[in-house]
Amino acid sequence: MTSGIGYTRDVFLWGISGIYLVAFASLYVQIPGLYGENGILPAKLVLQEKIDSIEELLDGAPTLMKLTPRLGLNAQGGMDLLCLTGMLVSFLSLVFSGARDTVAYTLLWMLYLSLYQVGQTFLWFQWDILLLETGFLAIIVAPFNLQLPKKWKMSPYHQHDSITLWLVRWLLFRLMFASGVVKLTSKCPTWWGLTALSVHFESQCIPTPLAWWWHQLPLWFLKLSCVATYMIEIPIPFLFFSPVRSMRIFAFYCQLLLQILIILTGNYNFFNLLTIVLCLSLLDDEHFGYKTGRQSSWLGRLINILASVLVYGYIGYQVLHLFSLKVNFSPSFSVTSSTAFSQPQFTAWLDWIVPWTMTIGAVSLSYEIVMAVVRCMLEKKAMQWRLISVAQCVLFGAISAGMLGISLVPHTVVSKPAQQYLPRAIFTYRSILQPYHLTNSYGLFRRMTGVGGRPEVVVEGSDSLEGEWKEYEFMYKPGNLSRKPPVVAPHQPRLDWQMWFAALGSYQHNTWFVNMAYRLLQGQPEVIQLLQHNPFPGEPPKYIRATLYHYHYSQNNGQDWWVREKKNEYFPPVEKDNPSLVQYLKHAKIIDDEDTKGKPDKKRRPSQPSYTHRFVTFIRMLIGQPDGFNLIMSIVAGTLLIKIYNKYFW
Repeated sequence: MTSGIGYTRDVFLWGISGIYLVAFASLYVQIPGLYGENGILPAKLVLQEKIDSIEELLDGAPTLMKLTPRLGLNAQGGMDLLCLTGMLVSFLSLVFSGARDTVAYTLLWMLYLSLYQVGQTFLWFQWDILLLETGFLAIIVAPFNLQLPKKWKMSPYHQHDSITLWLVRWLLFRLMFASGVVKLTSKCPTWWGLTALSVHFESQCIPTPLAWWWHQLPLWFLKLSCVATYMIEIPIPFLFFSPVRSMRIFAFYCQLLLQILIILTGNYNFFNLLTIVLCLSLLDDEHFGYKTGRQSSWLGRLINILASVLVYGYIGYQVLHLFSLKVNFSPSFSVTSSTAFSQPQFTAWLDWIVPWTMTIGAVSLSYEIVMAVVRCMLEKKAMQWRLISVAQCVLFGAISAGMLGISLVPHTVVSKPAQQYLPRAIFTYRSILQPYHLTNSYGLFRRMTGVGGRPEVVVEGSDSLEGEWKEYEFMYKPGNLSRKPPVVAPHQPRLDWQMWFAALGSYQHNTWFVNMAYRLLQGQPEVIQLLQHNPFPGEPPKYIRATLYHYHYSQNNGQDWWVREKKNEYFPPVEKDNPSLVQYLKHAKIIDDEDTKGKPDKKRRPSQPSYTHRFVTFIRMLIGQPDGFNLIMSIVAGTLLIKIYNKYFW
């Protein structure tokens, strides 16, 4: 008797390998401009010169980057090495099933955590911490492939797979449930008024061409889509733990539909693909066409059908009631909707339901552990192997219970009263483990920005304060009014994303923006390669300034996709030798006297480059800083071709 999810587990691990490959490759092409010696936020700012003990390695933010100076590498070289290693390991895991084991995923997690710790603001995104948490769960889910004698060989699939994959399902529940409720706890008027999607497609960071078309849809349809989003993110996730298989599959396709629609209308890098990989935990081998030997009586099927009808009917009724849905046929077809509950009512419901989610999680995990132990005892194997299987289930059950416990701390952030049910020890353990990002809180699209128009910062240069100002064109974010919105996912252009966040605030709260302006005044090629168009290909400009605009979609997608209106000055004109600018950057340790003199700092490079330094430098010279999307697509296509050849022709 098997758990019926062995193949599902392999597909999940294969998907995680693909996400890692995309994440490492996407970051690699941006390292020189973002983190290099002359980058926007040099990684050396957060690294010690040298460590002498394992305690120093784990002290503060644990990162393998602390060891790279021993290999003769500077900060950029260290990040290059970690990214290249991550790309290699994830590539091997994608192509060869035997490489998808605990050792590989431990290494991948350590590499990405190490990069995250020095990535500063350009790596502080929710999908980065989601990848870290999912990556750690992959270590638990993956098999530990030991080279044992043939007579000792055990099945590659284990009964405890259902326990470890349950942790993935619990993470998916936390992600989706929190993403739904934070839209309402934020008290954002657009989410409460169901008009958020009438703004979202225009104001999101990097829209796709389809976002323009979706923005033109009737308001009633966009409001109805908002209701559907609430339904998929808040009540449907409870079906993840349903004992009825068809409900879990229904929940899977609901989540899949939402993620595909987001992919079609927005460039959210690898986040949506990662969420789809998490959704695989809702499936089983039978859904992939494998016979598991599961059979149910007519009475069982009847009970499942009745339970499904009852649950779907209840969810449908509550949606109709809570959002006052009404179908109109005159003068034209439409569906009106409005929020029929108040903020205090929602808060009271949330304080009531969150403790129940904790109970559901504990009961569901206990059920998985008990059933796994029962399956172990029913296996047609010698008693010693059955006892070993039981011991494995108990071990992974204890690990899962611990992970569930510490995850309740970020899970209950949406309802502070629910935290009174948690023992103080859980907060202590979670605080100790926080530097490793094993569990995190989530909440996507908490508030809708750009209600009066999407704010955009336009950076300009000139050789004279009274002369012509020329615009720098960024790689993907809106700028040129006639440029078509790009398709860039699963690549994440991290500078373009931070420019979107910078436009929501001021440059005083985005110190990296000041350094970017200084690097443009210097004409640093590593930074300029992060842009699409440099209006000063010869000598850099004497002055740099930035202006805040509000962008709107044009009413027709003829010559221009956007229209814009000037709002105010974002960053005043500065020149490279401006004393205040130089003093500010020196105080932030972003530049030193050698930078201002324009002389190379000999201390930054080893006198005799190590073999490792030569290797990463050679690869960097070979690859350079190509377009991230094209590089990722090339790597993925090549990997899939090798995988197909290995499977069908090798």
